[in-house]
Amino acid sequence: MTAKDYLEYIIEQIHSTVVATVDEDGLPVTCVIDMMYDDENGLYFLTARGKSFYKRLKDKGFIALSGKNGEDTMSCVAVSVRGKVKEIGSDMLDFLFEKNPYMFEIYPTEDSRKALTVFQLYEGSGEWFDLSKKPIERDSFSFGGAENKASGYFVTETCIGCGACLNDCPQSCIDMTDGKAVIREQNCLYCGNCAAICPVGAVIVR
Repeated sequence: MTAKDYLEYIIEQIHSTVVATVDEDGLPVTCVIDMMYDDENGLYFLTARGKSFYKRLKDKGFIALSGKNGEDTMSCVAVSVRGKVKEIGSDMLDFLFEKNPYMFEIYPTEDSRKALTVFQLYEGSGEWFDLSKKPIERDSFSFGGAENKASGYFVTETCIGCGACLNDCPQSCIDMTDGKAVIREQNCLYCGNCAAICPVGAVIVR
């Protein structure tokens, strides 16, 4: 899947996300925000200028969001994104209301919509985590020019091929085919068991 596919999944399958911002004291604040549209330039959402959420967006210009889709933990897919946001004003407001008609019930008149403004999450990176598959499936992505930084655990050349890590891996995602351990990153939980058990310290965190 591409970054566009993951953003589209947020819009169509999750929609309501938990968004984290930072207040004037540097403390995290969360709220539930609907992601209303996506395109090749990012995600779009709206808020009212009178809200403290609006002030935090303007002050910091950065958010992190998470959402999940599924009936229970073992059937869910979770997507998280963090990145830069900017206010783009009211030009897309009518379009977002058409895409999300329930908003007409919250702001029924043109006058009541005067306080609303649209924000774009235009540069960011994210992670896809699918617990419905066995083994689990994960992926990372980026958009808008953001760097897709490597994460998780990596086995270095100092591995002696002892296999001590195999039994401690909850997803059985360590491959010893070539005599040394290789972690299948797309199935890894990032639990760190392999790093803790390795007798020669060959497993490192990226």
